[in-house]
Amino acid sequence: MQLESVQFNQNPAVKSSQDEDKLPFTLADLKAAIPAECFEPSVAKSLYYFFRDVAIVAGLYALANYLDSWYFWPVFWVMQGTMFWALFVVGHDCGHQSFSKHKWLNDLVGHLSHTPILVPYHGWRISHRTHHKNTGSVENDESWYPLSESQYKQLPSLQKLIRYYLFLPLAYPIYLFQRTPGKSGSHFDPRSSLFKPSEKWDILTSTILWIGMVGLLGFLTYQWGWMWLIKYYAGPYVVFVIWLDLVTYLHHTEQDLPWYRGDNWTFLKGAISTIDRDYGIFNHIHHDIGTHVAHHIFLNMPHYNLLKATEAIKPVMGDYYYKSDVPIWKALLHSAKVCRFIPDEGGKVYHTYYQENAK
Repeated sequence: MQLESVQFNQNPAVKSSQDEDKLPFTLADLKAAIPAECFEPSVAKSLYYFFRDVAIVAGLYALANYLDSWYFWPVFWVMQGTMFWALFVVGHDCGHQSFSKHKWLNDLVGHLSHTPILVPYHGWRISHRTHHKNTGSVENDESWYPLSESQYKQLPSLQKLIRYYLFLPLAYPIYLFQRTPGKSGSHFDPRSSLFKPSEKWDILTSTILWIGMVGLLGFLTYQWGWMWLIKYYAGPYVVFVIWLDLVTYLHHTEQDLPWYRGDNWTFLKGAISTIDRDYGIFNHIHHDIGTHVAHHIFLNMPHYNLLKATEAIKPVMGDYYYKSDVPIWKALLHSAKVCRFIPDEGGKVYHTYYQENAK
């Protein structure tokens, strides 16, 4: 479904769906439409993007250190925070084992990409895997799943404030330690319900490395002071967190995207209940992460093949393909206002809202 303008549907609590409950295509149909080479990772290409990002990060640090000017620091925070986000996307490929066919290389580069930006690689990888297995499921999804109307009405005011107004800088840190409201589980604890007993050592490895990075930042702060931490790390880190929360929120929170309950959900229905976004000049910088539909259908596809794959599946999907060309800031404001909860009942439901101060 192409959303060409800034006009949005008006409060569709439960739509009389334009599409049949049974999809007119299968996963095999979509795979057959995509050139086979799109599924093949290239170690050379993958390493190129990793080292390119690392080089840009190093260059920005060198430039900021050379200028050391408060006219430049805010610009540096935005630029470097965006590059932190680009590094996260490289680690994201590693977590999906789409960086290469070698698990040891994927895990190595995944830790090198994620640990410096305080992401516990294995903990995130496993919970993100759960999200992909259950995308669009009201009961089982992990990422930006909607509240029912009754849950929304019972939500404490502080949680409402964070969930609907302050989520950009806060959602990800809370998610790491608390998982998400209503679903407990720390990404650092191998005993967490997020993980299997067999994954214990993976979780401990990433947690130890994460603690080591925090320790390094603490030592450097002790040596050079709090202002060093703010200028060189905290500023870019906050921008990175905003990028992470913004992108994941917008790809799964849109008034036209259906959510499914119980037996109404299938993997393919959930996978295509995501939306592609256009980030303008940032598309290439953050590795075309806006091509989210194809990624959810075929999560083991390298990021540099997603554009070609998207063009291949669009004719097969037709109106089931969701893309928005609405400017990101307008899409964010609209979804934050309108996508508050889903109806308490219904097998296929959509986000809706009501005016809280209405008479």
